[in-house]
Amino acid sequence: MSPRHILILGGTTEARELAAALTAHPGVRVTTSLAGRVSRPGAVEGDLRIGGFGGAEGLADWLRAELVDTVVDATHPFAESITANAVRAARATGVPAVVLRRPGWRPGPEDRWHEVASLDEAATLLPTLGHRVFLTTGRLGLTAFAHLTDLHFVARSVEPPEPPMPPNTEVLLARGPFTVADETALLHQHRIDVLVTKDSGGEATSAKLTAARRLALPVVVVRRPPLPQGVDAVPDVAGVLARLGLVDP
Repeated sequence: MSPRHILILGGTTEARELAAALTAHPGVRVTTSLAGRVSRPGAVEGDLRIGGFGGAEGLADWLRAELVDTVVDATHPFAESITANAVRAARATGVPAVVLRRPGWRPGPEDRWHEVASLDEAATLLPTLGHRVFLTTGRLGLTAFAHLTDLHFVARSVEPPEPPMPPNTEVLLARGPFTVADETALLHQHRIDVLVTKDSGGEATSAKLTAARRLALPVVVVRRPPLPQGVDAVPDVAGVLARLGLVDP
């Protein structure tokens, strides 16, 4: 009997954890696909492919050619186009699809959150909240703030950001997880008075929110894009295994 082939659209911690859990099951073949935007991705159990598929049609062709039994979209919550292509390809081929999304962050009573729908909306709001901005929206998101010449930005990302970007920008290259003590020290050192982030969820980068709360700083939070119509998300690896009818060996 051919092994059960599961394709993981990866790039997140949960994707790596899922690949490790699935490869522990006999009779399961796992392929993790990465977009190739990070130069040094972490180690992944099972097979690995790098690069795009060529949209929904290209992904559908790959699912057919590689005899994929299930596709799991475990990409970043803001990888909207990849999720849309995965759903379209799965529907076109009849291959079952599962979306794995870590739960989003939720504000507490002491948080000073300003939730917005986009980076452009965040940029419009920023000048009313502060002048020294800690920007943690990823290396591809700085373009939306490039016109804010009167603000000072500290931008943190794993890879060097791509221009255009605000003229007064310090770039910090770092990968989480980060501690609350580290984040608090960073906010003090750079005299930050407003934080901008996306609701990526998870623990690896949530310490900045705790630090901002303790310092009573305003936080601009970009809400997640909605999932495609008719699609619901599974919150963790255990939920995916249950959806696939598997239990940890």
